[in-house]
Amino acid sequence: MIGQSRRDNSRDLPGVHLVGAGGYLPEQVVTNSDLALRVETSDEWIRERTGICQRHLAAPHETAAYMGTRAAQAALDDAGLQAADVDAIILATSTPDQAFPATAARVQAALGVPGGFAFDLAAACSGFIYAMASADAFIRNGQARTVLVIGSEVYSRILDWSDRSTCVLFGDGAGAVVLRAGEPGTRGILSTHLHADGGFGDLLYVDGAVGRPDRPGTLRMQGREVFRHAVAKLSASVDEALAANGLAHADVDWLVPHQANKRIIDAMGRKLGLPPERVIVTVDRHANTSAASIPLALAEAMRDGRIRRGDLVLMEALGGGMTWGSALVRM
Repeated sequence: MIGQSRRDNSRDLPGVHLVGAGGYLPEQVVTNSDLALRVETSDEWIRERTGICQRHLAAPHETAAYMGTRAAQAALDDAGLQAADVDAIILATSTPDQAFPATAARVQAALGVPGGFAFDLAAACSGFIYAMASADAFIRNGQARTVLVIGSEVYSRILDWSDRSTCVLFGDGAGAVVLRAGEPGTRGILSTHLHADGGFGDLLYVDGAVGRPDRPGTLRMQGREVFRHAVAKLSASVDEALAANGLAHADVDWLVPHQANKRIIDAMGRKLGLPPERVIVTVDRHANTSAASIPLALAEAMRDGRIRRGDLVLMEALGGGMTWGSALVRM
């Protein structure tokens, strides 16, 4: 079954503006050479196949809630808003602190948000796009005015550190954006597009769960098959977003893709006809941080001045499920 979410073009609905972004990365940095000391691999092998040079790994205190709180506070600071301004928190994660309460609720308490609602969303590496689409809907239908959208992941705790085909690919971190109701028009989220196909669920999954004490869970992946589906499905999702808004590849100012593999990122940039300097890349320094990867990359590019007001930004991701999607935003 494939699902889809699109913008309602009614002029009676508010615009949904992205007004702030922030990120948090654990202090510990682990290079490819460091990994080569614990598993049979090399810096050259990892760089050649993935483009990854290093990753950040969480310390015991750096949980999904801890990192998500710091990313969210950075996003609020960037937006010039306070915790009291927040109506809702949607946190995308595959590595929650607990089965319940939701990690989003822990973040709500840590930030001192006085009310509203908070929940977690699980769509693996597509989680941030799914959370953006959900926040967009809540704001457009009047249930919230200001929503914190967070991606926070500690994949280091679900990796098999003896499996070089997976352990070298992932890192930990959190990213967040603030979405706020504003005047309708050409700014803000133009559309979001979500898809899933559970028939491919066994290509990328965790073989356990909190509710399975006999199998707490380790990430498993058929990398070659995931790569093959990624290029085709992301390409279709990108074209879908542009067509829905009457735009062409040449209209895109920036591609902010899910940071899974440099070869996939390069392929998407070539498809759009974008020069490398118009594609935001952090996978070399962060590795794959799953639902945190897009907001981390976006926050970096906004902070250093590359992405500016008025720019057209295309985001896309694919993850386990299989899930995938895209979002088009005029900053």
